[in-house]
Amino acid sequence: MKKLSKIATVASLVVGVATASLGAHADDKSWRMATPWSGGPWLERDAQYFADHVNQLSSGAISIKVFPGGTLGGALKVTDSVKAGVAQVSHNYINYDYGMDPTTALLAGHSSGLTPEEFMLWMYKGGGVELYEQYRLEKFDVIAFPCSILGTEIFLHSNKPVQTLEDFQGLRLRTSGAWAEIASRLGASTVVMAGADIYTALERGAIDAAEWGSPEMNKPTGFQNVAQYVILPGVQQSGGILECQVNKKAWNSLNEQEQNLLHQAAKLSVFDSWLASSYADLQAYKELVNGQNKILKLDDSFINAIFDETRKWEDEYAVKNSWFKRVLASQRQFKEEMQSWPEYRMQIGMTVN
Repeated sequence: MKKLSKIATVASLVVGVATASLGAHADDKSWRMATPWSGGPWLERDAQYFADHVNQLSSGAISIKVFPGGTLGGALKVTDSVKAGVAQVSHNYINYDYGMDPTTALLAGHSSGLTPEEFMLWMYKGGGVELYEQYRLEKFDVIAFPCSILGTEIFLHSNKPVQTLEDFQGLRLRTSGAWAEIASRLGASTVVMAGADIYTALERGAIDAAEWGSPEMNKPTGFQNVAQYVILPGVQQSGGILECQVNKKAWNSLNEQEQNLLHQAAKLSVFDSWLASSYADLQAYKELVNGQNKILKLDDSFINAIFDETRKWEDEYAVKNSWFKRVLASQRQFKEEMQSWPEYRMQIGMTVN
């Protein structure tokens, strides 16, 4: 009995030391997450998905607290906050760094025609994730990978009817990033402004139209209340992703298993966000159709003009930017591989008589 008692005492001490060590380890891995989001699904749902998955997969050894935009540095300077270590991790939109390198537009999603489902396939089966992580590390000195999927956006909330290229000429359009360049080349008069200013600008007539997000994302903005027309489809952003970034020092403090855990948490978050946003978009769009707005569809000739101008824009940047050329080549090869998809797959939402 004495021997058993001694063994039990030693075992208890070992468990106690291990528990204390785990507690200290957990304290070391209490991370702050910076975001650009002041509220809404990207903050309250998508960013939280990643934080929750990390907590669950690590059994609490890595905990992440999500902060709204502006509390851990500039809302549109999240990369700087992570790089400086103000936040160990972020939930972010890579295209906010477009001014530093236009390659971000390819990785965020632009008028390429890639759908959300194609983006996921390219990322996880077409080499996109590997390019993403290499690019962010080499050009921005942070670890980054896909963390949420972006649905197809509404093309415009507009006070003017727009269906043709001719209708687009001189349109005072709020937009940003690559689409600001391409839309200007197509004849629009583009204005870059913060999302918080769009409603008032539409209401007062300072702009004619604005693009922002998918039906779910646009619903709480109230744009539909101050702009008569809802114009589809969102070819300017047919699909895309949001990212999670990790400070390099914080990343290197993790062992290989923990690093893999973060990748898996991000992948789960992409899937969760796709399910949630896709379903929420259905209801939000239904409300638009049943509401007071007039729904307009772009002419095929205008859609083709957008894709043609996008390809020219891509080709021009590919000549002078090696990373842009590398990512573009990967996406174009993937799109070639996807050519046979419609031959054996039913279109999503198609009904059979």
